[in-house]
Amino acid sequence: MKNTKEYLRVALAQVNTIVGGLGHNRDLVLRWTSEALKAEADLVVFPELTMTGYPPEDLLLRPAFIAENKRALDDCAASVGKITVCAGFVDTDREGRLYNALAVLRETRVRAVYRKIELPNYSVFDEKRYFSPGNRPLLLDLAGRLVSISVCEDIWVEEGPTERTCSKYPVDLVVNASASPYFKGKIHDRIGLLKRKSRRNGCAFALCNLVGGQDELIFDGGSLAVSADGSVLCRAGQFVEELLIIDLPVRGRKKKPPSSAYRSGEIVRIGPVTPRSRPVKPRLAKVMGPVEEVYQALVLGTRDYIDKNGFDKVVLGLSGGIDSAVVAAVAVEALGADRVKSVTMPSRFSSEETYNDAVRLAGNLGIGIKVIPIKSVYDAYLAELKDEFKDFPFDKTEENLQARIRGNLLMALSNKYGWIVLTTGNKSEMSVGYSTIYGDMAGGFSVIKDVYKTLVYRLASHINRRAELIPRSIIDRPPTAELRLNQKDQDTLPPYELLDKILELYIEQDWSLREIVKKGFDDEIVCKILRMVDTNEYKRRQAAIGIKITPKAFGRDRRMPVVNRYF
Repeated sequence: MKNTKEYLRVALAQVNTIVGGLGHNRDLVLRWTSEALKAEADLVVFPELTMTGYPPEDLLLRPAFIAENKRALDDCAASVGKITVCAGFVDTDREGRLYNALAVLRETRVRAVYRKIELPNYSVFDEKRYFSPGNRPLLLDLAGRLVSISVCEDIWVEEGPTERTCSKYPVDLVVNASASPYFKGKIHDRIGLLKRKSRRNGCAFALCNLVGGQDELIFDGGSLAVSADGSVLCRAGQFVEELLIIDLPVRGRKKKPPSSAYRSGEIVRIGPVTPRSRPVKPRLAKVMGPVEEVYQALVLGTRDYIDKNGFDKVVLGLSGGIDSAVVAAVAVEALGADRVKSVTMPSRFSSEETYNDAVRLAGNLGIGIKVIPIKSVYDAYLAELKDEFKDFPFDKTEENLQARIRGNLLMALSNKYGWIVLTTGNKSEMSVGYSTIYGDMAGGFSVIKDVYKTLVYRLASHINRRAELIPRSIIDRPPTAELRLNQKDQDTLPPYELLDKILELYIEQDWSLREIVKKGFDDEIVCKILRMVDTNEYKRRQAAIGIKITPKAFGRDRRMPVVNRYF
């Protein structure tokens, strides 16, 4: 039997923008619109704030930036032909208020503008600092197909703009331009949201999500479309740019929208669309497992931070431990071995085993390794300080001297060669201050800053899934800073399996000491850990920024006062 259904072809342009890169972002829109035209799409949707990149933060306070973002949009519009393009930009009104907006481009002009209604102001979001909320819906009549326009948070709010619009008009499709930041498992939240929304509103949904790294934030893509019954029709890959094509069947319209909606501008007639009776085969990318997902987030975040900031090479210290091993492997995957430099800096307390493992790791990864012993420098420090220290025993002062010498050497190489230093501290250490400020914390980018130690081990196993890049001895050896004889991390900290569970409850879920103890943890251990977390906020304020992979990361996500008497 001949297929008599009609289809609306929608392209979701999952692109990697650059904040402030107005020309780059304009060219992205033009290039991917051209690809959508080749695919004979009727409508192509780009992510939220396509022109400016997301989030533009205080660039939004500069009038020249706002004006240039509008010129970039006009340049795009001038090149758009017989395809409908939805691209994000910053709009203004006569009073100078700013709006997070989505422009509808068609045949060389801006046909309509939608202003985001729901402005998030929680977690990493701070949109109410900059934007005013829109106050009216926008729907496109594409040759009889009614498409509702929305931007990110608009669909996350229960009983929000989506419900109001779908209850008022016979909507066929809701399109959503998003910049939805990544954390572990976030893609499942988005899929569940669209399934619920589609069933509830009785129409299809298509979400185009941003991809790429911006400072601490990662945007993982995973754009998707679901049918009116909640079935996932197609899904783009995670952490990659992609043009996702979907043909959506057009249902028979139960009623016509009122003509007053056209006159008021709530519905804008756009068209025509390409007649077709056979849909394209949809792509349904596999959702990554949790460890693979985190690994790819770290790779993308490292690559984009280095490349978007214009660095050619990175350098890091290899201790022979698991943290620096995982960071080195991520850097090689992100940048290539030729752009990664490593240094091992043995001291009088370094073992032959860790030194050999650092050299083996560098060889396995194909990166160069410099050997710069620090014994003579350390001895010189102690000689200069001998009168000051003569009445004191060896303690963390002498331990931290070694870490700071290493930090100085790495920064010297950074200055001389123009390399950016990657720090190697993990979230467990950063949480409790088990790190040396101006020492191992010194650097430009912290790859695993938001990765708990127990997850670092899982990442190491994932990296070794095809070949043993990280020597097994690094994974099996009890973790040690090697800043004194026979030192082990567990001399100072509880086992990481226990520590990480308590840290997750306190940091991620904001549980109190009493609540954590009621969960079955030892009162004394919990009290010690929580005090360590609270008293080391000053260190974290001075740490390099790093990639967010949990729902609550240190930095822009978790904002605690340094001067703080509350416990």
